[in-house]
Amino acid sequence: MTSLRLPYFTLSHDAYMGLSATKKALEKSSLGKTLIELVYLRVSQINGCAFCLEMHAKSLRAAGVDNAKIDALAGWRVSNHFVEKEKAALQWTEALVNVDKSFAADEYFAPLHAFFSDSEISDLTFAISLMSAFNRLAIGMRQ
Repeated sequence: MTSLRLPYFTLSHDAYMGLSATKKALEKSSLGKTLIELVYLRVSQINGCAFCLEMHAKSLRAAGVDNAKIDALAGWRVSNHFVEKEKAALQWTEALVNVDKSFAADEYFAPLHAFFSDSEISDLTFAISLMSAFNRLAIGMRQ
C-alpha cells in the first residue's frame, strides 16, 4: 500500500466536511442505503478506487446483501441478481461516470422515470457525483 500523499481531509477541512454533509443528506434519501451503496460500489469499480471498493463491499455485506450479488455487480447487465429498478440506476451511474462517452444521453436518463421520483433522480445523481469526487480524492492522494 502506498502512503497518503497529503491529508486532504484536514488540509481542506471545510471542503471535505461539505462532501461529508452531502453524504449524510443522501443517507436520508428514499433511495435506501442498499441502492446507494450499490451505486457507490459501481462508481468505485469503474474508477478503480481500492479503498472505496473495500469500504462499500463491506457495507453491503453488513446490510445483508448476498455475496453473489456483490460479486456480480460489474456484470449487472447480464446478471439475474438485479431488478429493473437497480439496473436503471446502474445504467445512469455508468452514463455519468463515463460522461465523456455517454454525454448523459436521454436513453440513459429516461428509464429512471419508471422507478424514481424527480427528487430521487436528483438524489441518485448527487450520489454518483459524490462518489466520483471521493474516488478522485482517494486515488489522487493515495488513500
